Amino acid sequence: MTDARRTDAVLLLVALVWGSSYLSAQTAAAALPVLLVLFARYALAALPCLALVAARGGPRWTRDEVRAGLPLGLTQAAVLVVETYGVAHTTAANAGLIISLTIVLTPLLDRAGRRGGPPPVFFAAAGVCVLAVGLLMWGNGFRAPRLGDLLMLAAACVRAVHVALVGRLTAGRSIRPLHLTAIQTLVGTALFLAPAARDLPALAHADAATWTQLVYLALFCSVFAFLVQTWAVQRTSASRASLLLGTEPVWAAAVGIALGGERLTPLTALGAALMVTGTYWGQAVERTHRTAGVEAAGSVEAVGNPASV
Repeated sequence: MTDARRTDAVLLLVALVWGSSYLSAQTAAAALPVLLVLFARYALAALPCLALVAARGGPRWTRDEVRAGLPLGLTQAAVLVVETYGVAHTTAANAGLIISLTIVLTPLLDRAGRRGGPPPVFFAAAGVCVLAVGLLMWGNGFRAPRLGDLLMLAAACVRAVHVALVGRLTAGRSIRPLHLTAIQTLVGTALFLAPAARDLPALAHADAATWTQLVYLALFCSVFAFLVQTWAVQRTSASRASLLLGTEPVWAAAVGIALGGERLTPLTALGAALMVTGTYWGQAVERTHRTAGVEAAGSVEAVGNPASV
């Protein structure tokens, strides 16, 4: 296997792991209180992160890493709260598909307060995604949408805020991904300790299947996926990485159907197809627009500075 194919395979594995996380979270939340699941997930993820930080030596954390990690830990915790409550009240397939709205919501937030918003065609792609959400919510008949679907829609909005904030807080700063992740896991562990404290004895009585889901969420869907993603992205283009990681909602639907016993109605299947189409389309439009903006800025700088020509 060539290095390029190996990198592609690793990125697809990350997308598969993230896609499967919705069914794992749903299964764990059915056996334990949601806040206890979140505390366990954060605590189990924090241990290996801290061990890796200690093993690397050097300064533990810089001031920039702490300043970025604390607010990002709060927003990440907010994402997981809404997301986990949401997946507990809808299907894993719907959860993975609706959360992919983040892809088209993030550029809108990232451009807020800046010149040159997304081109009109981007909003057409966003419109396709909105239509897809409607079909996913009402795929089993036109009735009031499920609470879980509405929560996943809220989770997509909160995640978009988190992703946009990551860009703004880390831009131009020397921040190590592992150290930033470790801070976020510590923040999450501290946040959920008190709310989950009275239910902690339930962890001792949880069965092996529940513990397997918790360990999988913490070690594979959090620590492993993040570190492997960082390794892979360094060996390929950002465009190729985003294309492969963008298959997450497809894997979420596949895992939900194959392992969770879920089924897609014709309307839900159409919604799934439109969601994947809309997010890929919006992602491609945003990437092309951003690349053109960078090239234009470089051309202006070169014209204004003859020494650079």
